[in-house]
Amino acid sequence: MKEFNRTAWLKAGILAVLAALYFFVEPLQAAVKRVVFILSTVDVAAVKHYILSFGIWAPVASFTLMVFQSVMAPLPAFVITFANAALFGWARGAVLSWSSAMCGAAVCYWIARFYGRSAVERLTSKLALEEVDRFFERYGKYAIIVARLLPFVSFDVVSYAAGLTSIGFWEFFWATGLGQLPATLVYSYVGDMLVGSVRTFVFGLLTLFSLGIVAAAARKFYRDRHNRQPARVAESPGEK
Repeated sequence: MKEFNRTAWLKAGILAVLAALYFFVEPLQAAVKRVVFILSTVDVAAVKHYILSFGIWAPVASFTLMVFQSVMAPLPAFVITFANAALFGWARGAVLSWSSAMCGAAVCYWIARFYGRSAVERLTSKLALEEVDRFFERYGKYAIIVARLLPFVSFDVVSYAAGLTSIGFWEFFWATGLGQLPATLVYSYVGDMLVGSVRTFVFGLLTLFSLGIVAAAARKFYRDRHNRQPARVAESPGEK
């Protein structure tokens, strides 16, 4: 009972401190609002300018920005990856984006572990979490790798959801790193070439994946319908 009370007080205390810092430290509140606005605009040039404003601390600012984005899902992460590639080169940008995204994923995982489902639903949304739950039910332990390979599945919601399952941290961590690597490399490689057309690129990418899903669904529907036809033919003589 005492241990439960200590944990409850610790959880409440952390939230109280964070809330006090946000509401009573005006520069911090202004900085948070500015970051949320910049990321919400999906403007790589604006993200680049913001990161560069920190001078020699730009890599640290980018790293912190990625972790913040992870916690505040569903803010987009790809704009930071594009900005990193444009600022630091695709190779170093990829390392920075991948490592900071891994740190953000770990933070999301432990927040979910520590605070539970109700808190995660407030940070993300109940609907998004339920969709990811079904994803985990379908793919099991491979869900994390599969989810990281799909651009239309939120990395951060998956990280939160994983923290609510029985998946161990290191199993989650290596699956996240492996699954997240291909997208990070691709986004970083083309990042410095798409500063003016990021939205077009992302829209085209999502369209291709959407068409793929529609094609797969249509193929499954055709197969299911084709498999049911022999059964109907077999039943017809008895019906006569």
